[in-house]
Amino acid sequence: MIRHGKTSSGAQRWRCKDCGATRTNKIDAAAKLLAMFLAWLFSKKRQLDMPGGGRTFRRKTRPFWEIWPIAPQTGELYDVLFLDGIYLARNVVVLIAASEDHVVAWYIEKSENSRAWGALMARVPPPAMAITDGGPGFEKARRRLWPDTRVQRCLFHVFCQVRRHTTSRPKLEAGRELLALAGALLHIERLKDAQDWTDEVIEWCKRLEGFLAEKTEGEDGKLRDTHERLVKARNSLMKLIREEVLFTYLDPDLTQALGPLPAYNNRIEGGVNAQLRAMLREHRGLSLLRRAKAVFWWCYMHTESPLPAAEILRSMPTDADIAELYAKLAWKPQKSEGPAEWGDGLVWAELHRQDAWRTDWD
Repeated sequence: MIRHGKTSSGAQRWRCKDCGATRTNKIDAAAKLLAMFLAWLFSKKRQLDMPGGGRTFRRKTRPFWEIWPIAPQTGELYDVLFLDGIYLARNVVVLIAASEDHVVAWYIEKSENSRAWGALMARVPPPAMAITDGGPGFEKARRRLWPDTRVQRCLFHVFCQVRRHTTSRPKLEAGRELLALAGALLHIERLKDAQDWTDEVIEWCKRLEGFLAEKTEGEDGKLRDTHERLVKARNSLMKLIREEVLFTYLDPDLTQALGPLPAYNNRIEGGVNAQLRAMLREHRGLSLLRRAKAVFWWCYMHTESPLPAAEILRSMPTDADIAELYAKLAWKPQKSEGPAEWGDGLVWAELHRQDAWRTDWD
């Protein structure tokens, strides 16, 4: 085709020399607009400060809110994975798995439970060690899918759990002693120190056994622990000692093969969750659905090798794709009338499955 003047709007017109047909060539700027959309999403820039109060920006970037960035399955083996969940609402949580360098996988559910953790773990080969804060359902899913993976409970979360029961300024001497023991847990760097600390905790439990066994009759006539909060703190520590998940990072079998290992979940707490909360705070006012998609976008762009913008637009599913998939897999509609719709509970389990079979939603 050859140049053939311009249209009334100034666009270049092209004409075929053989048949005489004319046309204009529309430039697809979707990839450039997606890059602009993501630059805004990950920044502190306000739409109000954009030309026209952001109306043009919202019109041009609206299609990108319909895309669901899905975690790639690379099959890569990791020595250590950090796992945690971030709640977007009371009944919406995004479970995330991250390595030292990047986000590995994520999964959205209504709550932290073994099935949700299992769906996340099924997408990642079992690591040598998993660091977690002890979220509900994690251990059950790990025993089923990652039976050989060693677990390290984040020591700072253990300390915070004890402090929550004793408070930061305990009135009882027993509470001050237990809080000091929990604080000493954060400074253990050798296996011998870990054994000494465990002996101190057991000795404290034996010495105060009678004190912690005291009962008080409540208003309903039932006997309750007089020092209920101390009892809960003691039970939580003893449970972790029995499960042997406090000092996995000092295990000689692991350290000789993998080198020094972390004892905290800082990588995902500060490197992922804190960044997600900051992003949602900067763009407060987003609907719940858009908050979920914003988290998906951030996680995807912080994977090891995110696709270019043009490839993302070609390969990632949209709301329409998910609705079509759900219509094929659902046994019955979720509503009494009208078709089943995605977004009723923000639970899209089928996005993460490899087969064509439906799972039951929580």
